[in-house]
Amino acid sequence: MQKLVSIIIPCYNHGAFIREALESISYPNREEIEIIIVNDGSTDAHTISVLKQLSEEGFYVINQVNQGLGKTRNNGIKQASGKYILPLDADNKILPVYLEKGIEILEANSRISVVYGDPILFGDKQGLAPVSDYNLQRLMTGNYIDACALYRKSAWEQVGGYDENMPYMGVEDWEFWLNLSFHGHKFYHLAEPSYYYRVANQSMIKKDTGPNFNELRFYIEKKHASYLDFDASANALAEKFKANPFVLLYKLMLRTYFPVKYQSLVQQRKIRRI
Repeated sequence: MQKLVSIIIPCYNHGAFIREALESISYPNREEIEIIIVNDGSTDAHTISVLKQLSEEGFYVINQVNQGLGKTRNNGIKQASGKYILPLDADNKILPVYLEKGIEILEANSRISVVYGDPILFGDKQGLAPVSDYNLQRLMTGNYIDACALYRKSAWEQVGGYDENMPYMGVEDWEFWLNLSFHGHKFYHLAEPSYYYRVANQSMIKKDTGPNFNELRFYIEKKHASYLDFDASANALAEKFKANPFVLLYKLMLRTYFPVKYQSLVQQRKIRRI
């Protein structure tokens, strides 16, 4: 039987947190929600024990050898019957408003494929961390939409899911959002606190993603070469500087130190925008 939403929880050695994640899931009609936990080859004895207990309690737990985050999410989604998908990391939590308003938005507007909200940081860093409204140009320069977003399973199917061939883990969600964007899918920013994001000093992002970010960036640029050229803006600026360096320096100084004056001169068409 098809569900309305499938919540996919990858778990690798996060047995200490996963019950908090599960307890945070709330929806008026719980029968419309399914939860799929994917054990990505956990080696921690406590995690293995907790996942075994959850399975005995009736939770759907998929056990697999370690395959990485992108493939783990894909494996869970392949088994999902939900019209919509919500990935939830095992050490994070969601607020009830995320499902309630997110589903309402998607149900009311078939043109929207993704609904993303604002995180509340907890752990080694705390506080609300609002993100920006959707802007493709900004998304192309760096990811600001977390993996914990509600989206149509049909959109995931159209783009082939998360890329399982990335050289390192950590930006599968960024590549996925870009892929959806380039295929014409629309995003909606739910501008209110929607989920809790755990900040850990020893996180995967700090250990694996950060040191290898340039290689990951080049991989994404090469894959989407017809859409992306991260150096295009820098090259264009360099050409302008070569043509008339003094005028460009003057404009840069105005825009940086006197933005009001700069905008005024642009509006009066006394200078051209750079």
